[in-house]
Amino acid sequence: MTKPKQNTLFVASLAKGLRILRAFDHTNTELSLAAMAKITGLDKSAVQRLANTLHVEGMLDKDPVTRLYRPSHAWLRMAYAYYWSDPLIARAMPKLIDLSQRLGETVNLAQLSGQDIIYAARLPCTRTIFAASVPGRSVPALSISAGQVIVATFPPEERAAAIRDWHLYPQTHRTTMDRAEISSQIESAAQNGYAITYDQMILNEVGVACVIRSPDGRGRAAVHCSVSAHHWDDARIKAEILPWLQDTANTI
Repeated sequence: MTKPKQNTLFVASLAKGLRILRAFDHTNTELSLAAMAKITGLDKSAVQRLANTLHVEGMLDKDPVTRLYRPSHAWLRMAYAYYWSDPLIARAMPKLIDLSQRLGETVNLAQLSGQDIIYAARLPCTRTIFAASVPGRSVPALSISAGQVIVATFPPEERAAAIRDWHLYPQTHRTTMDRAEISSQIESAAQNGYAITYDQMILNEVGVACVIRSPDGRGRAAVHCSVSAHHWDDARIKAEILPWLQDTANTI
């Protein structure tokens, strides 16, 4: 049996360091060495060396009393560099600001990231909670309107493979886990040019999205708006939100 060819440019120690950084998220904001070892699967001695190196290099802060590690301001500097590196964000932001002011609702720039949608830019409304105002959250693409409207632009075989293979997890008790139903929703998005989802990430939340196409016609991002089902019904969404979303996506 032929062994797979090794990537001679791969640096294993750097990869382990990145595993340490990825251990931090909104549920793990401060971690001990033992917790990092458990999350990453690395042995504690390796975690100790890697965490100390990341601390010395300014990537992790360390509490002198609790000895817990947390992300440092270096992460914000990296995010700042990312925003300057992505021309779509610079192009989209003025349009998103205008849309947010017109609608008075939360508006997001959602981008495809692997099998997930990541919120690259978020413009909250006055009712938005903190968690929904912070860029960088990722959710399964198949579950939300932004992901469905992007997948709807894929060629048929690639679209079918995504619906069959991409991951799902229930965020609420109403999150759609039936792939046949998701397939039907994505087919509707392909025909209509927009997608609407209900109760997928938060109960009583309606997500509306229109795709932003690249020059080849493939969707890479979407303009996404989330509203409360207590204040918006389908007819009002389609009459008062959807036209503005479509116009903004087309303009970007």
